[in-house]
Amino acid sequence: MEIFQTFFYQPILNLLVFLYNIFGDLGIAIIFLTLIVKLILFPLSKKSIKSQKALQDLQPKIDELKKKHKGDQQALSLELMALYKENKVNPFSSCFPLLIQLPFFIAIFRVFRDGFAQNHLDLLYPFIKNPETINAISLGFFNLSEKSIVLAVLAGLAQFWQAKMMTTKKPAIDVKGSKDESMTAIMNKQMLYVMPAVTVFIGMTMPAGLTLYWFLTTLFTALQQKIVFKKKENGDDIPEVKVIN
Repeated sequence: MEIFQTFFYQPILNLLVFLYNIFGDLGIAIIFLTLIVKLILFPLSKKSIKSQKALQDLQPKIDELKKKHKGDQQALSLELMALYKENKVNPFSSCFPLLIQLPFFIAIFRVFRDGFAQNHLDLLYPFIKNPETINAISLGFFNLSEKSIVLAVLAGLAQFWQAKMMTTKKPAIDVKGSKDESMTAIMNKQMLYVMPAVTVFIGMTMPAGLTLYWFLTTLFTALQQKIVFKKKENGDDIPEVKVIN
């Protein structure tokens, strides 16, 4: 806990208070905090997005291999390894960046949950001015300490947009007998609507300040995702999916 507080919680708390001291508005401070955190984690999130997209592009071929080697786990494993190697895809590479980012997300959650209490403001660095109290009213009318249905819905819509990009852009893979409506495809479609609904539900239970951060980070991630996919369409960054006969 001391390591977590020293290297994650305390720096984020100080950064947010520093931004609040500059702008005098918690909402604007949250916007800039989100941008800074996204820039710090940009290489990791970019790698995660590329890995997720590469795996998704390979999914029709993976489904076909599972159908071909049904009941023969050893043969399936060998062909999957060959498929990943041929396309230079690590099936676990999309998870590692997310795991590394997890402490940042937990720290930010705790900062918004209880970081503005006076006993937590005592954790400010000597060169960060202690504002004594944090005014949760943003733009003169928006109370970020209360729940916000509007922000929860916006966060859900951003989540839907991000997930939609993962299901609508598919490369043309000529696999005889492959079916789009595989079990995986059906589950992906379900998650397309389930995750945004869960986001809205959870967002409605949290203070608006935290929901605002959730909305912004999802929105920025979706924009980054769109840029990565655009590069793929232009033939850059993500290698073309190959089919092993």
